[in-house]
Amino acid sequence: MKKLTLIAFAILIAASCFACKDKPKTDEDATGQLTDTVAVNNTVAAADTPVVYMYTQIDSTNLVKIYEALGREAKGNVAVKLSTGEPGGHNFLDPNLVKALVTKVNGTIVECNTAYGGGRANTQDHLKAAAEHGFTAIAKVDIMDADGEVELPIPTSKHLNGVDYVGKNLLNYDFLVVLSHFKGHAMGGFGGAIKNISIGCASATGKGWIHSAGTTREIDWNKLPKQDDFLESMAEAASAITTHFGDKIIYISVANNLSVDCDCDASPEDPKMADIGILASLDPVALDRACTDLVRSSKDHGKKHLIERIDSRHGMHTLDYAETELGMGKQVYKLVVLDAPKDEAAAAKAAPKAATPAAKKK
Repeated sequence: MKKLTLIAFAILIAASCFACKDKPKTDEDATGQLTDTVAVNNTVAAADTPVVYMYTQIDSTNLVKIYEALGREAKGNVAVKLSTGEPGGHNFLDPNLVKALVTKVNGTIVECNTAYGGGRANTQDHLKAAAEHGFTAIAKVDIMDADGEVELPIPTSKHLNGVDYVGKNLLNYDFLVVLSHFKGHAMGGFGGAIKNISIGCASATGKGWIHSAGTTREIDWNKLPKQDDFLESMAEAASAITTHFGDKIIYISVANNLSVDCDCDASPEDPKMADIGILASLDPVALDRACTDLVRSSKDHGKKHLIERIDSRHGMHTLDYAETELGMGKQVYKLVVLDAPKDEAAAAKAAPKAATPAAKKK
């Protein structure tokens, strides 16, 4: 993976405040790390602004380092929620990339069965897919709804009647590491931390509950609700998970293989833009917002495909609802870049001479 140049990165950070009139302020924190305060929607960052950490270089060492930067140790029985990927797909997180982190936290990879059929609709097939994709070789994999489901309360709910249906085994875990592959999504516009803990932790029929906006557990894919109702339902289900774990949860997103399609797609579109980096936060709303901002502000012309997918599905509404109606987090954040060059000379030296292969794809 190649680093973003400082020049591109400076533009990237400034553009992440695309709705703002003023440039973000930049300074150095006590550790000498580059710190950018991003004021979104003309809002000035306050002292309690959530922090989003970032490494532009994507590798297993930095994945562990960004976990450590969060300062919240995963203790007890630790679940690592990631997507094992639909058979036929190829953009899911590489087990070799995540192995060191999963081992570091002594985690169990957790998933739930799908509601749309395919190669992960039952536990046996799901475990087979996880094995074929290399995940069972690095850690134990728990299909959490293999033996049923449980109800989690939703504190504020307009659509889901105050109930989220999740895999029964979720209750076995003390701490949740939300390890997301940030990319597009056919229905949600994008898939990040919120999508990973809402639909990802829902049982098979719980997924139907979310996709139908609380009208049925056995969803008819030909009779879907209004788009905003679905997006709001997805955020509501995510709030059940954040409430359940409290401060025993962290969020890490890897923005690579940036297809417009989700890892749940058996035939995803190839990425049209280059990788961005690893991001992490204690705030899922801030993290998802930062990822979308970095896509929008990228110098890569291929970004238009992912932006179109996000906006055509009204994807940012998920974050608006999660912030204003559910109180799940903030869309204003402070971005701390842990590995960016700090001067133009270093940036020029590090600058790639050509676009990455992913950026050249049509």
